[in-house]
Amino acid sequence: MSLFDSLKVFLRRETSKVVNDAVKTVGKGRNHTEKFTFKTLPTSVAELQALPEASLDSAFKTTALTLAVLCHYEQDPDATIAMLNFLKGPAEVSPFEKQFIKERLTDKFYIPRSYFQGATPQNGYQPTAPYTIAVEENPYSFDNENWATLYVRSGGADNPRGIKLRKKPSTGQWFLNDIQCLSDIRLPAQKDPWA
Repeated sequence: MSLFDSLKVFLRRETSKVVNDAVKTVGKGRNHTEKFTFKTLPTSVAELQALPEASLDSAFKTTALTLAVLCHYEQDPDATIAMLNFLKGPAEVSPFEKQFIKERLTDKFYIPRSYFQGATPQNGYQPTAPYTIAVEENPYSFDNENWATLYVRSGGADNPRGIKLRKKPSTGQWFLNDIQCLSDIRLPAQKDPWA
């Protein structure tokens, strides 16, 4: 075998290794989904802190808890804000965020429930118990160090909606930063004049 042929074989082998490694790297941790199931949804900070997901050691857990907490807004906005404050860690829910949540959920309390399995427009977005939610990442979810945007799917929307999180490096915990998933969805069938 000539030197040129040996070089071709070597380059082919090395190129193959690089391509295989790149495929593994790109596929690793991308488009990953985690499911969380709750027997009941929390109604107070104490109940929230008692859940195993309250360790907040993954962005997925914090995202799932955010939706679980928002489901309580209809019954008790103040308790919901207190639970969101826990999920925000060193920050608190700002007056602007409180107003935003109030505007988005007033007369649309079904929006947070719509992200749980079994919630559809036909059943008024009533999820089935136990309450299960799927949290997804995409290839860009963790592009910025200590920041993440994860996604949840509503039974009343065609595309997933985001929740932005921030990691506190000293504790390794992921905290809620921005709720981006409260935009309008399809009306529940009983409220839709065209249903």
